[in-house]
Amino acid sequence: MSRVLLGKYVNTHGIKGEIRIKSSFDFKNRVFQKGNKIIIDNQDYEILTYRRHKDFDMVTLVGIDDINKIPFVKNTNVYINREDYIKEKEYLDKDLVGFIAYNNEIKREVLDIVYLEKGKKLLKTNNGYIPFELIQNVNLKDKTIQIMEVSGL
Repeated sequence: MSRVLLGKYVNTHGIKGEIRIKSSFDFKNRVFQKGNKIIIDNQDYEILTYRRHKDFDMVTLVGIDDINKIPFVKNTNVYINREDYIKEKEYLDKDLVGFIAYNNEIKREVLDIVYLEKGKKLLKTNNGYIPFELIQNVNLKDKTIQIMEVSGL
């Protein structure tokens, strides 16, 4: 099984063992549910409760009902098993790094994904930025991204 970064445990909240996770994961709605598993410090934990609070995903974990029982330190990465939450033909934003974005006139290698406010995302390429809204098709097999024709792009 391959692990995927879900986010980072950044702090506790209250005294009953609730933890704050900072995450920009694409499929959070699948992961943050009662009974699902997450991995912290190479240990599997089962989610007991979940809620959103400000910009954080707040969870309590089975067996941890007190702030003093939390066995991992702040700023520890939180992972999931990819196969448990990502379907075969789906992809994560970070999977697109290394793909070739193209239209009829250009071909650019995707170097990174840039996250802006209000959920906006850009493909950072070797020759500028491409908004996610311009993606028409992603071919996982060929590692290509077809983008819309836009003058000046």
